[in-house]
Amino acid sequence: MPSFLRILKFGSKNFWRNIWLSVATVLIMVITLFIISTIVILNLLTNAAIDNIENKVDISVYFRTDASEEDILDVRTQILNFDRVETTTYISKDEALKQFREEHKDDEVILQSLSELDENPLEPTLIVKTRSPEDYQEIAAFLEGDQYKGVVSSVNFEDNREVIEKLVRISGTVRKAGIAIGAVFFVIAILVVFNTIRLTIYTHREEIGIMKLVGATNWFVRGPFILEGVLYGLIGAVVTVVILYPILNAASARVTQFFEGQEINIVQFYMDNLFWIVSGLMMLGVILGIISSSIAVGRYLRK
Repeated sequence: MPSFLRILKFGSKNFWRNIWLSVATVLIMVITLFIISTIVILNLLTNAAIDNIENKVDISVYFRTDASEEDILDVRTQILNFDRVETTTYISKDEALKQFREEHKDDEVILQSLSELDENPLEPTLIVKTRSPEDYQEIAAFLEGDQYKGVVSSVNFEDNREVIEKLVRISGTVRKAGIAIGAVFFVIAILVVFNTIRLTIYTHREEIGIMKLVGATNWFVRGPFILEGVLYGLIGAVVTVVILYPILNAASARVTQFFEGQEINIVQFYMDNLFWIVSGLMMLGVILGIISSSIAVGRYLRK
């Protein structure tokens, strides 16, 4: 315990002794943690928006008016055999007409036109939802096959194809960009803290030499510098948490505009996940500090 207290004392002293260098290092740490956390939050929001849109995308299969219900249900059974199909909803001609009348109940012209027709002009419909947007192409191709030409009138997939392809591209791009940018700034933070610790070691090289001469262990020499790195990470994480809220609040309108049509509230998302964000930033800051300081001290002790 006394050794740990001495390590704590020396580590804190190192941090405050080079205050301007420490401030600069913490600033770099804050920038890095802020960028990484912002990318993670935007990535999570984008995934939430994509999931929301995916839930609204489907394939509408329109059947011929002379198709029997038995044939239609057989097609439905065949579709359900696909593992990637999540749900299918069958809408009969009568149900389709009822829904159509309800949607246009205030339009007298349309209602009058329907009443003048001798028969129901609407086709039976099957709404198909898959587990992933990448699966719609295969389902559409299956339904457009020759074996169903006498039953299926049309497959309304082309209208959704562009939306689906765009979703897939956005999802992949966001994930790849997030990983790449996060990795770059992670490395930058390690290099900055590494050089700061190395500079601190250089200024204390005579003290370290004396400690080694009187029998100090490598752990005792290493401890204060690792603690210094941890302090950089923890303080950087705390500052990042403090400044994230006002910055996200200021950017909320633009983020909502970017996700136009989606119920996205970045500030609410931040507050709902505050515990995990704070915990993640603290852990990331500590890991950054430990890795960089351990590398710096390890290289010095191996000389």
